Amino acid sequence: MGRTGVCCCCAALRPRYKRLVDNIFPEDPKDGLVKADMEKLTFYAVSAPEKLDRIGAYLAERLSRDVVRHRYGYVLIAMEALDQLLMACHSQSIKPFVESFLQMVAKLLESGEPKLQVLGTNSFVKFANIEEDTPSYHRRYDFFVSRFSAMCHSCHSDPETRTEIRIAGIRGIQGVVRKTVNDELRATIWEPQHMDKIVPSLLFNMQKIEDIDSRIGPPSSPTGGEKEENPAVLAENCFRELLGRATYGNMNNAVRPVFAHLDHHKLWDPNEFAVSCFKIIMYSIQAQYSHHVIQETLGHLDARKRDSPRVRAGIIQVLLEAVAIAAKGSIGPTVLEVFNTLLKHLRLSVDFELGERRSSTGSASFSTSSKESDERIVQNAIIQTIGFFGSNLPDYQRSEIMMFVMGKVPVLGTSSHSLDTSHLGDLGTRRIQIMLLRSLLMVTSGYNAKTIAAALPAPFLDPLLSPSLMEDSELRQLVLEILHNLIDRHDNRAKLRGIRIIPDVSDLKIKRDKISRQDVSFMKKHGQQLYRHIYLGCKEDDNVQKNFELLFTSLALITIELANEEVVIDLIRLAIALQDIIIINEDNLPMFNRCGVMALVAAYLNFLSQMIAVPAFCQHVSKVIETRTVEASYFLPENIFKDKCILPKSLEKHEKNLFFLTNKIAESLGGSGYSVERLSVPYVPQVTDEDRLSRRKSIVDTVSIQVDILPGNNTEDKVNNTEEITFEALKKAIDNTGLEEQEKEKRRLVIEKFQKAPFEEIAAQCETKANFLHDRLAQILELTIRPPPSPSGTMTITAGHAHYQSVPVYEMKFPDLF
Repeated sequence: MGRTGVCCCCAALRPRYKRLVDNIFPEDPKDGLVKADMEKLTFYAVSAPEKLDRIGAYLAERLSRDVVRHRYGYVLIAMEALDQLLMACHSQSIKPFVESFLQMVAKLLESGEPKLQVLGTNSFVKFANIEEDTPSYHRRYDFFVSRFSAMCHSCHSDPETRTEIRIAGIRGIQGVVRKTVNDELRATIWEPQHMDKIVPSLLFNMQKIEDIDSRIGPPSSPTGGEKEENPAVLAENCFRELLGRATYGNMNNAVRPVFAHLDHHKLWDPNEFAVSCFKIIMYSIQAQYSHHVIQETLGHLDARKRDSPRVRAGIIQVLLEAVAIAAKGSIGPTVLEVFNTLLKHLRLSVDFELGERRSSTGSASFSTSSKESDERIVQNAIIQTIGFFGSNLPDYQRSEIMMFVMGKVPVLGTSSHSLDTSHLGDLGTRRIQIMLLRSLLMVTSGYNAKTIAAALPAPFLDPLLSPSLMEDSELRQLVLEILHNLIDRHDNRAKLRGIRIIPDVSDLKIKRDKISRQDVSFMKKHGQQLYRHIYLGCKEDDNVQKNFELLFTSLALITIELANEEVVIDLIRLAIALQDIIIINEDNLPMFNRCGVMALVAAYLNFLSQMIAVPAFCQHVSKVIETRTVEASYFLPENIFKDKCILPKSLEKHEKNLFFLTNKIAESLGGSGYSVERLSVPYVPQVTDEDRLSRRKSIVDTVSIQVDILPGNNTEDKVNNTEEITFEALKKAIDNTGLEEQEKEKRRLVIEKFQKAPFEEIAAQCETKANFLHDRLAQILELTIRPPPSPSGTMTITAGHAHYQSVPVYEMKFPDLF
């Protein structure tokens, strides 16, 4: 009787390959494989490769019988023999042998014995590392994917055995991936039915990582012992390898199961594991495929738009991490898609927040307020994502994103591309405006254009300075901060933080370059828009200290970055005009605001006088500031913005030495070579078409033409009230029977002239017409005009409904002057 249990005579009649196979099994399985006979079997298989399929079939038959009989020692010997035959034989006939081998591995994996499952997995991994000469077009690994995935979820009662089985399952998946991606039919492994099993199995084991942050970067290189003993580390490395082998056509199939797993296990809130997963994904895939991950994340965000705010915030934070990594490389055509989707969800979040607020009664419950705060978390996450993504883009793309976001801000008169806020009401529209401007503020942070025209093109500047964005103190603050980001090209803003009287500007070490021709052209074209925005911003009655600080910084940055001699004169005219509106106070501003504007003018003229370094100008400014320090400290920023500053009851009785005087400034600058003729014409804000659409108090009806007959306006004279001839009275006196349409057309032409005509031309015409009107009106009204009391007397002509106190001649309201 031989080792096979048959008589020697019968054994001699058996095929040679069977005899060689039987001889490798010892009488006692503990003795292990008979090496001498194994060498004979190997030599026979190599010499007669056509017998490989029969050898494999016979070994499979014996192994199946031993598994059923629980003769695990012989099972081990059979698998060792199969492994050696696989390593030794690389002929064309090995294909049928492989089929028998895979059948034996499948038999082991199906058994309920953990040791046999691990044995089968080890054999499969060895097989996966063998490079076959020719591809196999009929072989599929569906069973192995399913079985290895199930092993990854092992719930064995013994912890050590459970860990051992899970490690075997992960290694088996890794073997399947390596085998299939190197095969001609590698596309089969990327089919959704396989990815839906492989990816969740790996993620399930990765969840056991205790220190997630230690492996969020590029692939690590754990030691061999750590890789073998820790399922989490092994699963992560397998996941990285899988993603690294993904190509353009199958990237989406590898990413979608990640979203399904995170949804099923509710891992978006908290989202630490989700963030870790997507960092691994973004660092593992090829850079040119990053936009696929971003597109899938955006699509999933759309699919979960009705979920709880914290779930949506978790998805958005994952998107933030993805775009932060992708922005360093190429993200393809998804740039605008990212912003468009995020802005859409921003509007939805505001809508949800307002819906919760409307549905709550006067005694709002805690849950309602909690939902509102959760929506704020979503909105902040969106803003952070937009800002971080935009700030990491190259400048040429960032300028496009700035235009894109600005185009979404709902302002009066803009195109239909802005976000639809018609159903949100005024409160919802304001929330959207604030959110978008905060996003834009982050996008513009660090942006440094070579010319100001590139940073502030007209399609961007016009809506940014729209009256619609002056409805609220916070909106105005955001607009000014955005302007600071774009104007400040030498990082001087931090040195100017806080409104104050700077003793020595040279101590700030301000950086500046000579103004370029492009910037000069920009100021000629758009300077009036900037002046107008600052002028109107100072007149708002809801201004707080931060508003005044930002207005001061705006004036200072324009001086540093964009000021030539002409701009300096315009800025002085603007500062004096701000002082004048506080003295006259037609807008009935609160006393705090009036003193705040006075302090702003003082701080800025102190800064400007030192920047242009004209000694006489500096002396006049310093003298006024010293006088205010003694007699009216509330006109200085160091005092008015204190918590307990005592405000005056009225400004009517203040002496002229507390104010900055145009004639003094003109005299000091004229002696230093400045062209000061334009200082004699007070600043008037530019009127835009948007004013007619704005819900705010329009300045269209207060177009003012102020003409200085003699140089140097006297602030003291402006405080005095004079006799007033109203428009109606003067109209009756002249008995003007002109048609109303003609009057409107004339008024429009006057406004257009003041918008577009050169300043020198306007000043000359105003002086001529003022002299003509002086004589003509005296004849018509048969009035004796008294001579002015001093050579500095002025004459004011006011059109529309504006009212200015000016000269001891007459104050007229007459729209038909031109």
